[in-house]
Parts: sequence; structure tokens; C-alpha cells
Amino acid sequence: MPMPPLPLLKRVPPGVWAALLWSAATLSSVRAQFGVPGMPSGLPLLAAEDWLLLAAATVSALTGSRLLSVRPLPALVLLAVGSLGAALAVGSLGVAFLHHLTLDIALGFLVATRSRRSWGPAFAVTVAVLPGYVLLRALLGLPLRLPHGAYTSWTYWEAVSLLAVIACLAGMSVRRTREYAQELTARAAAQAVTAERLRIAREMHDTVAHSIGIIALQAGAAARVVDTRPEAARHAMIAVETAGRETLSGLRRMLVALRQPEPAQGREHGPEEREHGPAPESGARPDGPAPLRPAEGLADVERLAAATTGAGVRVDVRWRGERRPLPPDIDLSAFRIIQESVTNVVRHAATGSCRVSVEYGDEELAIEVTDGGRGGGGSPDTGFGLTGMRERVALLNGDFSAAPDPAGGFRVAARLPVPVGATR
Repeated sequence: MPMPPLPLLKRVPPGVWAALLWSAATLSSVRAQFGVPGMPSGLPLLAAEDWLLLAAATVSALTGSRLLSVRPLPALVLLAVGSLGAALAVGSLGVAFLHHLTLDIALGFLVATRSRRSWGPAFAVTVAVLPGYVLLRALLGLPLRLPHGAYTSWTYWEAVSLLAVIACLAGMSVRRTREYAQELTARAAAQAVTAERLRIAREMHDTVAHSIGIIALQAGAAARVVDTRPEAARHAMIAVETAGRETLSGLRRMLVALRQPEPAQGREHGPEEREHGPAPESGARPDGPAPLRPAEGLADVERLAAATTGAGVRVDVRWRGERRPLPPDIDLSAFRIIQESVTNVVRHAATGSCRVSVEYGDEELAIEVTDGGRGGGGSPDTGFGLTGMRERVALLNGDFSAAPDPAGGFRVAARLPVPVGATR
């Protein structure tokens, strides 16, 4: 999607605006000297030396306009010198208003882009132009009052000084807006990094913790019966191998997802791809013998229950409501909540069984995992798991609770809203 064009004020450099405005002010002053309908008559035409002075003033002002973006304080001085020279060349009693406005543009740009140390000198140069011009005319012996009765007004100086103050305020406003935008961008980037780290940590925990728990139980069982029941030990080690391969497959899915380009760099990813990366082509095996499996979901709960039961903790799964396809993010999160809850039962509950209940409602999915074990649930090892489950539910705008059951054991419950008509 193409980026929208920048506003005209941002596309055109400030030096260009200053040059155009200064040139317009100078042309207007020169035109007045040659007589304009409605203007006072009797003003002298420009002499040769006045044209030379005007040319030098123009060079100074245009050079200052060119330097405005890179060296604003010297550029402001050059613009001020050019304005004084132009006013002297055309015989004006005061510096033209548009010349003052040009200086204000340079002043505002300097305040918006440069350090505060240069603000004071820049403001002093801007407000000193008119008094300096009056003093210069006095030193050169030029009249301070023109024949038609015009005169230098200090009220006019107060007005241009007020314009300089407004230019400073506008520059500070632009500066604060830019700094605030940069702060918001940096904060958003930091939040994105934190969210991604949490997502990776959550997925790592959910993918690895359950399998490691099963591996530990099966390996321990095999070690106890390897001499007395070799066949049982062999089955236990096969289960260890299976769990290890599944864990490796899950880790590789995560690595594939992390190495995918962002949607801005390629095509838009679906919710399942954002969680695990794109599904591989049939038969594809990235860098190893273990194939990548599709993203897990509630369809894998029975397999999870069988593996956990084989490890020595019986899992009773109960389904309620009409089972139907769910959006990938809800399906995956529901499975991860069940997986982590069952893992906590295996590792911490000191019980031989637990019950998993999954209820499909019209507008929500309800999950409950209960056990009859110790009911502590407060082991430091479970802290990240509970936090990860709570984060998953919060991202889906659901409700989550995990606490000892008054009837004994521990209870984990989650309700995930399901949009009406939402399917895979």
C-alpha cells in the first residue's frame, strides 16, 4: 500500500519558503520605489550603488536560505543582513514586514530543530533587526523621516517582536510534537518487543514443559523396571522418544515462525501462521528428520490425554455441546490451557488422575481442569504457566481463574468468547 504524500509544508524545505518570502518582500519594496497607483509619489529611483547593494543583499539572503536546514543560526544572520541591505538599497525607513516574517520562519525552524543554547542568540538577532536598521540609518546620516510624513514606529517594533515570540512558541510546539511522536514510536517498539518476548516465552513453556514432564516420568519408570520388566521399560523409552520428537517438532515450528518475514515484507499471515508460521508443504522436513505437524488444537486433547495416561496420570476428558471448528487462535489457546493445566497436575498435584471438561456454548468456549491432589498450585514452577494461561485468555477477552478447589485439589477454569458464526 503506497504511503500518502506528505503535506506541502513538510515537502518543501524551510529554506525554500524563506527564499520565496524574502524575494517577494524585496520585489514589493523595489516596485514601490518606482511608483505604484495609490502609493505616494516623488520617491527617487534606485541609483547604481543601490542596485549593487540590493544584489549583495539578495546573495546574502539566498545563501542564508540555502543554509537554513543545516546551519540555521548563521543562516538567520545572513537573512537579517540581507534584509538590512535591501531596506537600505530601496531607501525604506523600516524593514519590510515580509522580511520580518522571513526571519520568523528561520527562528521557528531553529527553535524546532536545534539545541536551546542557540535560541537566545537567534531571538536577539530577530528582534534587533529593526532597531539596528534605525541605528544604521542614523550612523550613515540618513533621514529618519521621509518627505511624505512616514516615520519609524516603536509600536511596529513591538508588533514584530510579538511575531518573533509567536515563532518561538510555534517552534517549541513543533519540537514537542516531534519528541512526543518519537517517544510514542519508541514505546510502541518496546511494547512490541516485550509482547513478542512474552509470546515466545509462553509458547516455549507450553510446548516444552508438558513433554519434559512426560519424559521425566517415563524415564523414571523405565529406570525402576529395567531389570525386572524389560518390556515395560522398552515401552517407556519408546514413549520418551515419541515425546522428544514431538517437542523437537514444536520447537522447529516456533523457529520457522520466528524466521518468517513480517506481513509488511511479504503476504499477510493468517492467525495460525502468526502463531506457528506457515504450514509446510507435504513431506517437507526442515533441517532434520522430524516433520512439522499442523498447529495443535482441541483435536489433540485425546492424544494429550493418552500420553499423560501412559505416563501414569489418568486424564478423563468430557465434551459437552456440539463440537465444531473454532478460529485458530481460540482453538490453539484452549489446547494450550488444557496442556499446561494437565502438566501442572503431573508435576505438582501428587495425584493419579484429573478431569478435563470442554463445553461448546453458542457464544463461548468453557474449559475446566480439576484434580483431587494437594491443591497448592503455588509452586514456583507453576508461576509462569499460570501467567501464560492468564495472558492467553486476556488476549482473547475471556475470563480465567486458577485456585484451590474447596472440595479438594486444584481447579483451572477459562471462558473464551467465540464470535457468532466464526469458524476456521
